[in-house]
Amino acid sequence: MPRTTLDIAALAHDLRLAVMRFSRRLRNQRVDTSVTLTHLSALSTLKQHGPMSPGELAGHERVQPPSMTRVVVALEGMGLLTRSPHPTDGRQVVIDLTPEAVALLSAEAQAREAWLTGELAGLTDEERTILREASTIMEKLAGR
Repeated sequence: MPRTTLDIAALAHDLRLAVMRFSRRLRNQRVDTSVTLTHLSALSTLKQHGPMSPGELAGHERVQPPSMTRVVVALEGMGLLTRSPHPTDGRQVVIDLTPEAVALLSAEAQAREAWLTGELAGLTDEERTILREASTIMEKLAGR
């Protein structure tokens, strides 16, 4: 293999491990562990895209509708989702966030960002500049 290919493969390996470890540390900065990461993902999608049917939410989350039905039932039982009739299809419902869900998502984000802010404060200006550039590149990779 050419040296460049080996360097790229080594970078891919190192970056994958670093991202996994970093993600794990960030996920550990939880406010409410009774809500699963799957639940938080569904709530975040609703916050980002607005009210939708459970089937649409399943599509956004890339899971099968029966799996999303279980998530929706659990979140509704926790008082984090509301159901209302679908405006054009009487067979469906539209789910939306409750004020409690909005507050939970805000608290989760604040806890993680507070932890990360503290960690970033311990780095040099040069390291923070490199991470700023890396975050732009990672967004580019994530968008492909």
